[in-house]
Amino acid sequence: MLSLEEVKSYLRVDGDHENGLIENLMDSATLLCLDVARCETSEQLVAYPHAKLALLYTIAYFYEHREEADHRELTLTLRALLFGIRQEGF
Repeated sequence: MLSLEEVKSYLRVDGDHENGLIENLMDSATLLCLDVARCETSEQLVAYPHAKLALLYTIAYFYEHREEADHRELTLTLRALLFGIRQEGF
């Protein structure tokens, strides 16, 4: 969905020393966005125009708040960003 170079550009990271960390954050962000949107596959998520923004926001949030992340705040923001595709669930 997103390339490593695209994410590094968004984060303004030069060099390759944090590639492993960024790739892990990309995987975690994808899983979180899938969970929040209640989608089963990445294809469902990709179909939504704001999915890319939600992924980039999540990766940046994880990257910048490594030690003091407020996951409740992050989840609420993602719910707002992904509202259009969020599946009903009980």
